Amino acid sequence: MRSRFQQGLDELKEKLLRMGGLAEQAIDRATEAYRTRDAKYCQQVLTGENAINEAEREIDELALDLLAMQQPMAIDLRFIMAVVKINADLERVGDQAVNIAERVLDLISEDDLQLPVDIPRMADAVSTMVQRALESFLDGKAEVAEAVLQMDNIVDRMKDEAFVVLVQKMHDEPSCTRQALDVLLIARNLERIADHATNIAEDVIFWVRGADVRHGGAHFAQ
Repeated sequence: MRSRFQQGLDELKEKLLRMGGLAEQAIDRATEAYRTRDAKYCQQVLTGENAINEAEREIDELALDLLAMQQPMAIDLRFIMAVVKINADLERVGDQAVNIAERVLDLISEDDLQLPVDIPRMADAVSTMVQRALESFLDGKAEVAEAVLQMDNIVDRMKDEAFVVLVQKMHDEPSCTRQALDVLLIARNLERIADHATNIAEDVIFWVRGADVRHGGAHFAQ
């Protein structure tokens, strides 16, 4: 029974990492759509959402089966709990990528304006956060997860700077309000992806160390 249970844990980890790959791919495609204004990439993001949603359901079902199979030891229980929470965050990353793709489709339909915001740079920072959060899960390294938490402040500053610049642009040039608003929403979606990467990192720390570091705390599991 223990062997079957361990095999189930390994399968759960593999499934989550595959889902993480789908989420990363969605971010990359949404970013490329913005860079190139190519609707092809937007469509790939929209179509790929089904695979992410299906993966979420499979992971949740397997996690519940493992919990029902036997009473896990503390670290295994924390692992399963972390997977369930990371699973939900990855699904939401996919949702945010869809939101970005939809905003890019809107931008494509409008005049191409050069707005003073470096969205690709922000997207690269966010993508790195997601990659490192998944790396921390793959390797079980809390120190890598901690580095992700520090990066969140950088993305928050980028979003705040974009907000100030774009609001000023809309004030100075009302004719570009729609495009500026789309870009502002994209920046907001990227910030939310960074928040989900932060959540994943916090869940890895909880799994590895038994420490709940949400909201700036450091409470240890009993």
